[in-house]
Amino acid sequence: MTNEDYKIKIGMLIQETRQARGLTQSQLAEALKTSQSAINRIEKGGQNISLEMLARISDVLSSEIVSLNKPGKINFRINGGKKLSGEIEVKTSKNAAVGLLCASLLNHGTTTLRHVARIEEVNRIIEVLQSIGVKVRWLNDRNDLEITPPARLKLADINAEAAKRTRSVIMLLGPLMQQYKNFELPFAGGCKLGNRTIEPHMAGLAPFGLQVTATNDSYKVVVSKKTIDKTILLTERSDTATENVIMAAALYDGEIMIRNASPNYMVQDLCFYLQKLGVKIDGIGTTTLQIRGLSTINRNVEYYVSEDPIEAMSLVAAGIVTNSEITIKRAPIEFIEIEMAILKGMGLQYEISDEYKAKNDETRLVNIKLLESKLVAPKDKLHSMPFPGVNMDNLPLLGLIATVAKGRTLLHDWSYETRAIYFTELTKLNANIELVDPHRVYIKGPTKWKPADIIAPPALRPSVVILLAMLATPGVSTLRDVYSINRGYEDFANRLNMLGAEIETLREI
Repeated sequence: MTNEDYKIKIGMLIQETRQARGLTQSQLAEALKTSQSAINRIEKGGQNISLEMLARISDVLSSEIVSLNKPGKINFRINGGKKLSGEIEVKTSKNAAVGLLCASLLNHGTTTLRHVARIEEVNRIIEVLQSIGVKVRWLNDRNDLEITPPARLKLADINAEAAKRTRSVIMLLGPLMQQYKNFELPFAGGCKLGNRTIEPHMAGLAPFGLQVTATNDSYKVVVSKKTIDKTILLTERSDTATENVIMAAALYDGEIMIRNASPNYMVQDLCFYLQKLGVKIDGIGTTTLQIRGLSTINRNVEYYVSEDPIEAMSLVAAGIVTNSEITIKRAPIEFIEIEMAILKGMGLQYEISDEYKAKNDETRLVNIKLLESKLVAPKDKLHSMPFPGVNMDNLPLLGLIATVAKGRTLLHDWSYETRAIYFTELTKLNANIELVDPHRVYIKGPTKWKPADIIAPPALRPSVVILLAMLATPGVSTLRDVYSINRGYEDFANRLNMLGAEIETLREI
């Protein structure tokens, strides 16, 4: 193949990816700070294109256009110890978005999700949906996403590689089992946090007739229709298991009560969306849900995804560990108020605005202004609980904050087998961490940070904890292979840079 052939092929790939994302040539040009004519020449194969430009195009289109041998890893080089300042808005929720994408399969009409986070986890679910025949396209630079399922899904064509890179694929069980009697799903992947059973999903869906056989790399699903004449009791208040059962109930033509349901933020988003589809749900925000489903759903609807409480707490942690005064706007206070109360008890000074509604007209938002503070260790241990307790994804962030608090903190991460072990990575930055067992660590502060070169753990929140610790560390640190962070945070490094951080993105080739 000649050089000209390569340019034409790459141009076609760029054009196809741009069109799949719903962008015009002018919109892509604007994002790249170049001209529409330049984009036109690139797509026609009439212009030489540098590796740097390919990388920039890949970032804008959220798709790796080409790979050299193995896909290049993305690293962060952080010049830390800088004060942050200014305002930053919380992006919409990753966990809500992936649940809503799965739920869109319940609807034979078109679903338009407004302000969806452009992150790797969302990209993986989109790839899975597109592989089974769903039309998915980005509408504009406001991250609006349009989803239209076909009359019948091509489940045999599912993109197993993409599915295995996200645990969220398990939430396809609920929407699919009410429409297909036999299908296969690849094993769920995502963060490596020890063994995470899917038994709560199986137990919750069994009353609907679900039977699952595990093979070496997939779940074989057989569904026998059943009439449900009793309440479904969830043995574990799992967020995703609750969502799966709710989605199965949405296409059950009858009334179902779910007890011990998770009332967490992503579950509430799912319920608000289903209400727009005509499903009747009582008890949203509680542990008991009464659902009246529909035998079929075919509506054109739009829904605004709510803001992400975990990102809100990540930004709070960024301000605290750098001892900075910043304002976090559009924080969903209902889902972080316990965490903020704990931090207030540790000595955090902050101001909070009056509440206002999110664009979904349901979620309560506030602006939080952090003030410089001297923190002390909490009197009680840090541990998570089902909502409305401390969110399990916010617990690592509270642990990071404990590294700058005076005194000794016990953190108990009971919900994951190995996540607490990742705290020991902070010792490379000179934090005083004592591992008691795979679930418990003692953290002694305040820390005198020292720079280091660290490979990011294969888990989202532990990777973000290290990144934020590096922001507090005077000197240059490197965090390598940050795919885990890009799974759950949109353009996080650049947004932190807008507050005064110095994070350079390095792409290996």
